[in-house]
Amino acid sequence: MGAAANPAAPDVTSAPSDAKPNPELGNLPDGKGAEETYYQCITCHSTAIIRQQHLSDARWDYLWTWMVEEQGMYEPDDETKNTILTYLKTHFSSDR
Repeated sequence: MGAAANPAAPDVTSAPSDAKPNPELGNLPDGKGAEETYYQCITCHSTAIIRQQHLSDARWDYLWTWMVEEQGMYEPDDETKNTILTYLKTHFSSDR
């Protein structure tokens, strides 16, 4: 029996092919969640580490938890967290 789908999981279907890098946001691709991702992540590392990733959706979820629990990353409200994870999975997922 397969795992049940998570109804709270973000709806991520494919990465936009026309998303252009935004130099004001560390060259993250423009799109919903780019600004939230930029400000959440640059407190600890550059956007280069994000841009080089092509992780599975499950690995993004794992890394989020690891960064909060082991690295002391500030965890925003659920809506912002979902926006950021959806953005990361849309633009930097190996599942797409």
